[in-house]
Amino acid sequence: MNSRRIALTGFTVIFLAGLGYGGYRFFLAPPDSPKYKLAKCENGPLTATVAATGTLNPVVSVQVGSQVSGQLKEIFADFNSEVKATQLIARIDPEIFEQKVRQAEADLEAVRATALTQRADLLRVESILREAQRDYARKKTLVVKNFISSSELDKAESALDTAKAQLEVARAQAQNGAAVVRQRQAQLAQARVDLGRTEIRSPVDGVVVKRSVDRGQTVAASLQAPELFVIAQNLTDMQVETSIDEADVGRIRLGQKASFTVDAFPGRSFAGAVKQVRKAAKVESNVVTYTVVISANNADLSLLPGMTANVRIVTAYKEQVLRVPNAALRFRPAGNPDEKSTPAERQPGQPGPGGGMGRGGPGGTGGKGGGAGMGKLWVVDADGRPKAVAVKTGINDGNQTELLESELAPGTEVIVGIASAANKPAAPGGLRMF
Repeated sequence: MNSRRIALTGFTVIFLAGLGYGGYRFFLAPPDSPKYKLAKCENGPLTATVAATGTLNPVVSVQVGSQVSGQLKEIFADFNSEVKATQLIARIDPEIFEQKVRQAEADLEAVRATALTQRADLLRVESILREAQRDYARKKTLVVKNFISSSELDKAESALDTAKAQLEVARAQAQNGAAVVRQRQAQLAQARVDLGRTEIRSPVDGVVVKRSVDRGQTVAASLQAPELFVIAQNLTDMQVETSIDEADVGRIRLGQKASFTVDAFPGRSFAGAVKQVRKAAKVESNVVTYTVVISANNADLSLLPGMTANVRIVTAYKEQVLRVPNAALRFRPAGNPDEKSTPAERQPGQPGPGGGMGRGGPGGTGGKGGGAGMGKLWVVDADGRPKAVAVKTGINDGNQTELLESELAPGTEVIVGIASAANKPAAPGGLRMF
């Protein structure tokens, strides 16, 4: 009995002690101070970049079409075929065009014969005119000598006028005949040109990267020339056409270094440079972008047209700056009246709450490191509380930001977040009361 009484008393004491401690923790004990994650301000290099995606294309790509309609009789080039300028790569059935040439030749011969007849008639009329002129001169002399009457002279003058009129008609007919000959010659030349156009030839030296037709297919060249082949003039000289958001295009300059990767070669980086910033804007879903062309050396022909390239354009580089993690600029202590930064504090390229770096648009653009802006960092004071420090920020690389003006020295620890409570020991509590 004594043992049971002692055990019951001990249990009661433990229960009351636990209940009392739980009540103290719940009602009277102050909350634990938060534990912060810290990072150091440090000196080092910093590179500001603009990231985007684009498509690899040959610098010069020529579409080969047809100026005449017809059925493709022969094709002499295929995908990846190397061709030379003026090389025959396809032929349209020339039979119809050969018949047109023969018809034009026959028409030309016919009008030439007509023109010869008209020329002969002109010579005949000229002879008649000369005879009428001589007759009129003789009769004029005879009238003066009173050998013939004046009426004979009048008849001779009338015949002369008629011959002159016939000569004008003959000359006009001869000129018309000559013009018709030239017209038929032009038609023959056009027919021969069309016949020559049935032979599709390469305009440049290069490689066939696309063939859009097959043998036997009918080509209709009515309003525009249909595409038969696409020939890349030089696959060793490629370019990447990227879409850059309007928020970032102001930092792009000609000659800036760039690098890009393609999925076909993981881990390999290709070098390039900005060669063109096109001023024509593209608007998609109310997002304005500009096309930026990046040069790409493809000496080993490993890059293929149409590949997707992940581009990184270096817009600024500083070898030695004071830098802090971007998370430090995004941190705001709980309960702080300035928990959310104002728009004035988030200049272009400045991280805002949530860690966004710039703006992204179609094609996967995303800016890193714009102009200067104002920000705020937090350090732990002597009492273990967060203390705000105003700073002026510079470029950033998406992970770290440059401090242009700050009272912080290299090595100073700044708050980047609150430590997770997952590894903290659970505080003892009282018994749950229902």
